[in-house]
Amino acid sequence: MRHLLLLGMGCIIATPLFAQGEAASAQGDVAVTIYQNGQSLVQDSRQMNLPSGRSKQEFPDVSAQIRAETVTLTGPGIGIVEQNFDYDLLTPAKLMEKAVGQTVTLLRTNVATGAETRVRAKVLAANGGVVLQIGDSIEVLRDDGLPVRVIFDRVPPNLRARPTLSVTVESMGGLTPTTLTYLTPGLGWTSDYVTLFDDAKQTIDVQGWVTLTNNTGTDYTNADVLLVAGNPNQGGNQRMYQTPYSPSTGTIDEAGTESNDRERLGDYYLYPLGERTTIANAQQKQVSFLDVKSAPARNTYEFNNGWLATNEAASASSVLKFSTSRSGGLGDQLPAGTMRVYMRDKRGDPQFIGESRIEATPMGSAMSIRTGEAFDVKIRTVVEERTRINNNRWKTRMRYEITNARGNAVTVDLGQNGLWGDVRISEQSQEGKRVSADRIEWSVPVPANGKATVTATFDSRY
Repeated sequence: MRHLLLLGMGCIIATPLFAQGEAASAQGDVAVTIYQNGQSLVQDSRQMNLPSGRSKQEFPDVSAQIRAETVTLTGPGIGIVEQNFDYDLLTPAKLMEKAVGQTVTLLRTNVATGAETRVRAKVLAANGGVVLQIGDSIEVLRDDGLPVRVIFDRVPPNLRARPTLSVTVESMGGLTPTTLTYLTPGLGWTSDYVTLFDDAKQTIDVQGWVTLTNNTGTDYTNADVLLVAGNPNQGGNQRMYQTPYSPSTGTIDEAGTESNDRERLGDYYLYPLGERTTIANAQQKQVSFLDVKSAPARNTYEFNNGWLATNEAASASSVLKFSTSRSGGLGDQLPAGTMRVYMRDKRGDPQFIGESRIEATPMGSAMSIRTGEAFDVKIRTVVEERTRINNNRWKTRMRYEITNARGNAVTVDLGQNGLWGDVRISEQSQEGKRVSADRIEWSVPVPANGKATVTATFDSRY
């Protein structure tokens, strides 16, 4: 009679196949170029002692996400015949899967006496649980706390402890300098900006950080790292109006026209790290790239009204304005990223007041960082009158009421959007600025604990 014993996968412990501790990296001199879209170029230079003629060479410690079709291996007197990427990595579960149909050894320990017994078992299945044949019995491993180890005779040839690229080469033989080059996703970087605003001095201190992330499954040890600010195309010739990693954010009021001596690669800016660094797998690393003190800045308020929109006491946006120009600004280009703004409270402690995503910003740009909604500055918009002149013409009278509950005067940049087509401003209570074909702006001073009103009449012709 066959005996059915239920055990589980959780109790499987593979016999150690390698020395304890982390294996040394097989990489050589590594240079990594990381783009902001998550794509990276890895160049790994290794000295290899090659036999004469045809041989198979293995390159462990490549990215587990390597784009195998992008691999090149260069070196004097080398010709590539074939290459394979083995990414089925060695784990206890994988060992058991590959052992189906093979014989393994079970090592069981008697809890009471400590005595160990060994028994040979054939692995019948490893799909949602391990089914073994021991003599005439069928057993299913389960996690019941009993001390059971599974001893494998060998590692299956198609399992690797680390991601490994194997290349068959023709060589003249001898010690040969080689460079392995490939593209991989999984390495990326973003920009993060810590901005401290001094309200009394109307200045900002800005610290720019590069945040590196590595999800390639491989460490890059003592690497020479170069960061590229930009978005290289990854296939296709379609026109790209917005990039997936850096959509338009509206933080640039006026794009700059200045340049400096920062290194460029085509239309991209390069940010080399000052010294070599190790980018460990499953790690975030931050490196400073910008440190500016006491750049001029000012806080103001903005409100943008849609065409024919009415509202009751909507909050204005709190906005921090500054420049990236060489004189009177940050004096650098800003890669796309997130800018977080802080202010000191009465105790002198910096407190977070808001953040905005910024797009790639040329030097010399005028910027507006929206930090949140104003508590004390409200705007009420009213369509006072809308009159049809004829089939193709309308007259619209708008009123904008701004209230300020703060103990100091403020300025609100009030915008009216939606002025499409032939829309003329026939009357306005204060002079505005037509900033685009569909928008007019007024800079409205509002006294402390007071109110201000703007009226405008629009003559729309269709």
